Amino acid sequence: MTDHPAASLLCIGHIAGAHGIRGEVRIAAHTADPLAIADYGPLLLKDGRTLTIRKARLASKGVVATLAGITDRNAAEALVGQELFLPRDALPEPEEEAYYHADLIGLAVTDTDGAPFGTVHAVHDFGAGDMLEITPAEGGESVMVPFTREAVPIVSIKTRILSIDMAFLVKNA
Repeated sequence: MTDHPAASLLCIGHIAGAHGIRGEVRIAAHTADPLAIADYGPLLLKDGRTLTIRKARLASKGVVATLAGITDRNAAEALVGQELFLPRDALPEPEEEAYYHADLIGLAVTDTDGAPFGTVHAVHDFGAGDMLEITPAEGGESVMVPFTREAVPIVSIKTRILSIDMAFLVKNA
């Protein structure tokens, strides 16, 4: 992926497993519509390779896809864990009050009074909605905050700051 600066690439999914014996893969899509991952054209891997989805269908554990050039289970298994990227300009601009996870990571975090608290380290989806993992400025264990309007009343991508309601902090176990 040396042709694309890291900041211009967004991870839109990853290969979660092999499916069957004919080279199909299970994809955990990070797109609002899981099947949309097949509509963007060739997907990039960290090592610079591209993957093209030939066919895709929804299944109970994500998207099952046939990839160009992947014809057996061994080839599919070799891709497990690979993240799938697209250049940012291949994706639509997010709607108002919607964000790409990559835009949130690295934002400075303040409390609702504006006092510095830390930095967004990661965004997780455990199935019940997004959670922000925040690294406190003074160090120590990271904390989790649900990414809801109540817990995170202010998000400014322009100023690279978001504010959290401290009542929603969850200590990371």
